[in-house]
Amino acid sequence: MSKYVVMATWDDAPHLSDEDKADLLAGIPEYQRDARSKGVPQLGSGAIFPIPEEDIKCAPFAIPSYWALIGGMDFGWDHPFAAAMLAHDRDTDTLYVTHTYRKSQATPLIHAESIRQWGFEGMPWAWPHDGQQHSKNDGMQLAQIYRGHRLNLLLDFARFEDGSYGLEAGIMLMLEYMLSGRFKVFSHLSEFFEEFRMYHRDEGVIVKEREDLISAVRYAVMCRRYAEPPQSRNLPKMAVMRY
Repeated sequence: MSKYVVMATWDDAPHLSDEDKADLLAGIPEYQRDARSKGVPQLGSGAIFPIPEEDIKCAPFAIPSYWALIGGMDFGWDHPFAAAMLAHDRDTDTLYVTHTYRKSQATPLIHAESIRQWGFEGMPWAWPHDGQQHSKNDGMQLAQIYRGHRLNLLLDFARFEDGSYGLEAGIMLMLEYMLSGRFKVFSHLSEFFEEFRMYHRDEGVIVKEREDLISAVRYAVMCRRYAEPPQSRNLPKMAVMRY
């Protein structure tokens, strides 16, 4: 309790004119601008998504009924379980993160009931390869447990069309969408932006901490080809377990 942090921005420096600030900002890489101009700490060797978060923020709006939807989830217990919903405007190939959920130390039933309250029954869900692991209690696959709670998990874990599922490839795909202005996140999803700010590399290696929602979104982006409009009859049938 004997230490605290005070953040100072360029606006607190009266000797800098607006022209000076513009000139300085133009010579700084985008991923360093918040650190240099606003005092926002920069972690490790740099942000994985080196763009201002304002570039991907958008005000929430009603999603058109013909846009395709897909969810992504990342399993966890001590580190949080996370889920996110994406809406895909295929006319412009733009992805919108519209809903997020993150919670630790809760059971699959609690997670499933929470995200089912979003109201998109039958929406396909992308999931990671560790969902193939079996529960120590009953021997069931983790993915199958969530299917038993009325979530429409895809038949296989999240992969690209060629069958690969590399972490770096998924991140580069997300970054490509962001840089081209085709990746947007509803502005009220504060937990996503918390992770977005903290997601970084240390000596070139991705630090896999506090990136649960980022991972959930990445799985959904990888599987966007399976997204379907809510009214579509082509949604895969749910595999509901009977106990």
